[in-house]
Amino acid sequence: MVVFRSDPCGIVCMGITYSAVAYADYVVVRHLIIPSMSDTLWGAFHMMIFNVVIFLMVYSHLKAVLTDPGVVPLPKTSLDFSDMHSGQKRKEKEDGWTVCMKCETYRPPRAHHCRICQRCVRRMDHHCPWINNCVGEFNQKFFIQFLFYVGIISMYSISLVIAVWVSDPETKSFEVRHTRIVHSIVLVVEAILFGLFVMAIGCDQMQAILSDETAVEQVKKSRAYKEKRSRMALLQEVFGSGSVALWMCPFPMHRSTDSLQDFVV
Repeated sequence: MVVFRSDPCGIVCMGITYSAVAYADYVVVRHLIIPSMSDTLWGAFHMMIFNVVIFLMVYSHLKAVLTDPGVVPLPKTSLDFSDMHSGQKRKEKEDGWTVCMKCETYRPPRAHHCRICQRCVRRMDHHCPWINNCVGEFNQKFFIQFLFYVGIISMYSISLVIAVWVSDPETKSFEVRHTRIVHSIVLVVEAILFGLFVMAIGCDQMQAILSDETAVEQVKKSRAYKEKRSRMALLQEVFGSGSVALWMCPFPMHRSTDSLQDFVV
């Protein structure tokens, strides 16, 4: 199911993301590759690879933005919670199911309510304004891929700046040289900031996966019982059971997951 939130903060953050990537592509192509490598195969190679990585980043970002993170469907009929303190309610808690009084519905184990989306989300880690969506059971893979490709773009940009200035320190005019210096400095600063940012978030995501505890569960300390599973099993739960080499591929792959689409209270 395709979803898009109308949260102003998320829309602004998405705009910042694409503006920063567009600027990086402009500087790399216009001020680094064309002036210094336009007459070599290296220029065509770097231009192609850099834009392929940007394409993968955009694709994975859009998948994280538009993929249903695992929203718990609302019941088709209104529910009666007059027995909240009855034995039946306690049995449901023992099975891991709880009641969300804001959504007025039952929710499965590890589902939490997002105050921005106004819905409960399966295995919700957090609501991320950079994808204008929750990071949950069904889109966490795409979110991590997005972080990965932003990190690649950041490192690639810095590497190209260094390579160009080492191999081609001179330009034909002072004006061209001055413009290249300004854009190169801005690009390096941008790349460092975004690179460190996604590295920190990426480490948090991997730690959450390997500890089998989302950020929400860490804060609420609600993960009382954890099934003992190997690290590979925990990673496969997010990235799928396919080849490890394809974990960072954002294109559709078969993945066996349970669905709540047909759930009716």
